[in-house]
Amino acid sequence: MKQVAQNYRSGELTVLDVPVPSCKPGGVLVRSLFSLISTGTEMMKVTEARLSLLGKARARPDQVKKVLDSMAQQGPVATYKKAINTLDSYTPLGYSLCGVVVEVGAGAEEFAVGDLVAAAGNEFALHAELNWVPRNLCVRVPDGVAPEHAAFATVGAIAMQGVRRSEPQLGELACVIGLGLIGQLVVRLLVASGVRVVGVDTVPARCAMAEEAGAIASGAPDGEGGAALERAIAAATGGLGADHVFLAAGGDSNGPVELAARIARDRARVVDIGKTKLELPWNAYYEKELDVRFSRSYGPGRYDDRYELEGVDYPAGYVRWTERRNLECFLQLLAAGSVDVGPLVSGTHPVADAESVYGQLRDGSLKGIGFLFEYPEAADQVPAAAAPATAYARTVAAPRHSDTSQRTGTGADGGTVRLGFIGAGAYASSMLLPHLAKLPGATLGTVATTRSLSAVNAQRKFGFRALTTDASSVLEDPGIDAVFVVTRHHSHADFVCRALEAGKAVFVEKPLALTAEQVDRVLETVDRTGNDRVMVGFNRRFAPLFTDLRRRFGPTAGPVSVRYLVNAGQLSTGSWYLNEEQEGSRFLGEGGHFIDTVGAWIGSAPVEVTAFQTGDGADLQATLRYADGSLATLTYATDGNARFPKETMDVSGAGRNARLDNFTRATVWSRSGKDVKRSYAGQDKGQRAEVAAFVEAVRTGGPMPIGLGSLVSTTLATIAVEESLTIGGPVKL
Repeated sequence: MKQVAQNYRSGELTVLDVPVPSCKPGGVLVRSLFSLISTGTEMMKVTEARLSLLGKARARPDQVKKVLDSMAQQGPVATYKKAINTLDSYTPLGYSLCGVVVEVGAGAEEFAVGDLVAAAGNEFALHAELNWVPRNLCVRVPDGVAPEHAAFATVGAIAMQGVRRSEPQLGELACVIGLGLIGQLVVRLLVASGVRVVGVDTVPARCAMAEEAGAIASGAPDGEGGAALERAIAAATGGLGADHVFLAAGGDSNGPVELAARIARDRARVVDIGKTKLELPWNAYYEKELDVRFSRSYGPGRYDDRYELEGVDYPAGYVRWTERRNLECFLQLLAAGSVDVGPLVSGTHPVADAESVYGQLRDGSLKGIGFLFEYPEAADQVPAAAAPATAYARTVAAPRHSDTSQRTGTGADGGTVRLGFIGAGAYASSMLLPHLAKLPGATLGTVATTRSLSAVNAQRKFGFRALTTDASSVLEDPGIDAVFVVTRHHSHADFVCRALEAGKAVFVEKPLALTAEQVDRVLETVDRTGNDRVMVGFNRRFAPLFTDLRRRFGPTAGPVSVRYLVNAGQLSTGSWYLNEEQEGSRFLGEGGHFIDTVGAWIGSAPVEVTAFQTGDGADLQATLRYADGSLATLTYATDGNARFPKETMDVSGAGRNARLDNFTRATVWSRSGKDVKRSYAGQDKGQRAEVAAFVEAVRTGGPMPIGLGSLVSTTLATIAVEESLTIGGPVKL
């Protein structure tokens, strides 16, 4: 299928052939009829992408801080590679469309194949022929509403949420500053609510459009136009001033904020809907005690994964207007004729012409407010209600990458391992695939991702032979020798079992499982199939500095004491790691790394675990006891400084000490003195050696780099930490 995408590093904007997304539970697969270009939000993104690296840094200072924090922990080389990998990827555009439901996922049975729907979301309602949309971001279009008008529903909901935040009443007067797409919709909604409206914009045509929609006056903000507007507001309000001011403008001028203070009445409400400069003139806002409010996107539910992805609605008695109800309300206003978006349609273009359309919007040669992409074949391809869901091919062949085109890829020569990937997110793309793409004994076969563009990015960078959004096609492919599972934690155990049942070797990123029951299922699958070819991505034991430090420390006849400090840091709001109900706790997802590293040093598995946590549950400390009497104390802290080294391990025993500083420096103290080694090439946590060892084991049929017993022991010890916190005492293993 076709999808519009942009490379944020180069600024390239193109229309790609990508695999059709799978229809997952909790949502529907929608074939697009029309999708709306957001001339504000999207063009800002398009413009930023064309900036130099320095220009991008100036535009996104929040991202610069993250890069600096990462550099302090991981070093400049690793940080640069990670940043470039993120930038040099295709990202989607679009977030508002109208289309037809062609497949219904479990849990979204309120929809039916053939329903005309409006859809929202910058991860779901994309400029693409087909999109999977979760149920709370999708609504039916009422009879009588044209599909091209229904495509405005998302931006209509954004404008509606802004109006609701201001709580206008009949007869009041509002001023809308910025008469672009959102501002024009705000004008229409206010007029429909019985509110008198004054519009402000520097473009005369936009002012005229607002007056045609019912604004009593409009004009430019400066000079004669500004004075005339102030006189009009004073005349309409008896000198009081505007009851509400809506900031729907963009740019880096503080003019809209200053104008709002001049025209607002005492204790008026100022609502920020756009993305404009907000340096509030303190005296002006204080003297009038202006109430400044922000309007967040489509409404309550936005940025809440439980609402948007899991379909958990808010009770209407507590949250009357959610983002979905705003979408429905806007469409009802269109159906009733209370709001007319027809005059806002400035042009409709085939999606294949996207590159040209964005170029003309950028250089100003394409004038107007609302532009639509049309998917002309959609009407002829809407299936009947009985059409099978398998009608859409979700796997596409991909051109061979220059690095892999000369490999046989068959395994017939006994020297090449054919790999399939399930998941190709940030970690896989920065820490695993760059190494695998260079291994002479590996061929990258098929990559399966949830999002179509993720598969395209993986193919473009690493040379996969085929891409898909259907994980089953990787597991069932007889040409795949080994499967890498790099997905979210809750899916790991299931994919491992399915891969083993298909006769594949499987490499799964930590954790192997989230519960003891899942561990039992993996072991049962191994017993039933006789296939124990499992590897978990415990990479730290393969790190060059770690293995060398262990060698230099030497053998020990008795127990040792290990102290491992993990400065995990805080997660960004919205991180899927925070969804403990589905993904388990953060430690459960990551802690196996550190327990495995200690186990690799000591050479045995823990026999008892005791854990404690701080009162707020942010930090925990676990003590692990081993059969030889060794002890390990693991501190997992999430509230430390972001620039403090992430990991520090100290070992004491046999008259010696060893210290590993964040995989960049390793020191041994012994009778011979102090011996220090550093990694001048940057931080190396062992991923390169790890995947090479796995591929070699698969190629030769030799034992897995880490035995299954050790993998299971580490996983159960990680689970035991959680159990110990729950029962408040030790857990024997």
